[in-house]
Amino acid sequence: MSDGGKKERMGSDKPVASEGRGLEEASPHREDGSLQATGMDRRDFLRRSGAGAGALALTGSLGGLLSGCGSSATAAATPSVAAPGTGPEVVVIGAGAFGVWTAYHLQEMGARVTLVDLYGAGNSRSTSGDETRGVRSSYAGRELWTEWANLAMERWREFDEEWSPAMGDPLFYTTGDLILRDTTEGQIEEVREVWDTVGVPYEVLSPDEVRSRWPQIQIEGIEAALYEPGAGVVRSRAACRRVAGIFQQRGGQIRIAKARPGPVEGGRMVSLDLDDGADSISADRYVFALGPWFPKAFPEIMADRLRITTMGHVFYFGTPPGDYRFSYPNLPSWGFPGVTGWPTLPPDNRGFRIRTGGRVGEDPDTSVRWIPEEFHERPMEILQERFPIIAQQPIVETRACHYESSATRDWIIDDHPEMENVLLAGGGSAEGFKFGPMVGELIASRALVDGRFADLGDRFRLAELELNEEED
Repeated sequence: MSDGGKKERMGSDKPVASEGRGLEEASPHREDGSLQATGMDRRDFLRRSGAGAGALALTGSLGGLLSGCGSSATAAATPSVAAPGTGPEVVVIGAGAFGVWTAYHLQEMGARVTLVDLYGAGNSRSTSGDETRGVRSSYAGRELWTEWANLAMERWREFDEEWSPAMGDPLFYTTGDLILRDTTEGQIEEVREVWDTVGVPYEVLSPDEVRSRWPQIQIEGIEAALYEPGAGVVRSRAACRRVAGIFQQRGGQIRIAKARPGPVEGGRMVSLDLDDGADSISADRYVFALGPWFPKAFPEIMADRLRITTMGHVFYFGTPPGDYRFSYPNLPSWGFPGVTGWPTLPPDNRGFRIRTGGRVGEDPDTSVRWIPEEFHERPMEILQERFPIIAQQPIVETRACHYESSATRDWIIDDHPEMENVLLAGGGSAEGFKFGPMVGELIASRALVDGRFADLGDRFRLAELELNEEED
């Protein structure tokens, strides 16, 4: 913690802003709004994050992010990319964050892709179907997740730069993220350690600095604060629909249908059955990105590897009419122990968002997604303590979604053990959405077996583990 309210600007082993230097002057953003990490150049960042040559092979909307970074040696090592529509046929089942980004990247790699979902991209039953999702890189003890989240933020921005002018309002809003704790021990120290290793820009703030910048937050009892200026919030439902829409505009096929694995011959799935056998579709490769539906579709494999019993509770509160202190860009996303939230975002203006612990979930096809009044007491208590003005406002919307937590608390991206042309991709563990632009490329790469991300080796494979019965 800096002394006497002194501000530290971090991102390497040395502060890059001294006392008296303003936030704008020490901004980690370029003029175009993209984030510049300190302590590591972009080529090193890509190599360490696992993107490597595979990321440099991207064309179209995401290729511009990496222009000028590759050397001739890197280019020589880049896997070839087939012309659009000339590669293998791939069916992606599931149009959540993992599914739509996988279909998008497969298409960019030249595959002929069909995307299948029972309810459609951005539907209210999906884990990605809420109005907003936070994108931050504060993962204590998880260097890869931190690196990839940081790079994903750049990809979200690049995606907006290319597509928002033609398709509407931006998806990603750079709010910054504020972590508030009663001690520097534990999460604060652990997050700083990873950020210093990766080179993520951040600030260590004193309680007085927090009060000065954001007086609308009550921070009694808070002694430690970290601020990640490059973090933000994504309009999640709109994002899934936009990625799916671009995929379709480029010739991808979207089918709204119930799907289940079809017949298997010689260790390969021959076709995908749709609508209980009334129809089917055949392909060279199948990618199942089912989120909380995995234990239903593949109980023998996923029942002991994914837990879907937890439903997260999200509330949107109206903001006081004419009071913009709780609207973007006047408040960052924030996190107290066990609760997170952020300001209302344009253009949807759903309201001031707060997430608390949830309830036991049921079948994702039949579970109720509004939050009963018996669970409203907890968010009201938090708001009365930390945002008393918002506590006086009405609840305008609620959302409840299933989280699928893997046994390893990491993603699962691996071949089906009995069907060599079937890839299973899930285990978002309540954090998957933000990584969509990155994880979609990884899943697509493994589906096409093109050699990208080779340095990840056996990472994200099916583990021989069973879930702990205890809830976190």
